[in-house]
Amino acid sequence: MSRLRKLLENILRGSSDANIKFRDLRRLLKVFGFEERVRGDHYIYSRLDIPEIMNLQPKGAFAKPYQVRQVRNLVLEYRLGGEL
Repeated sequence: MSRLRKLLENILRGSSDANIKFRDLRRLLKVFGFEERVRGDHYIYSRLDIPEIMNLQPKGAFAKPYQVRQVRNLVLEYRLGGEL
């Protein structure tokens, strides 16, 4: 099983939102086809066919738990993840 697949499963399971590394979350969004813009410590992700814009900020080396939940909701709503 690939590392990104395991990451996606951890995100979808929702049991370890505080333990998701920020760089891994960034990599996952890029694999899903999101474009990344960086302004300071704000990482902004957008995709043409998805109206929501994700604005993520790191908390040390980890992603903030509420932002992991936002990514999970986005994955579920738009059925992302088939690419892995």
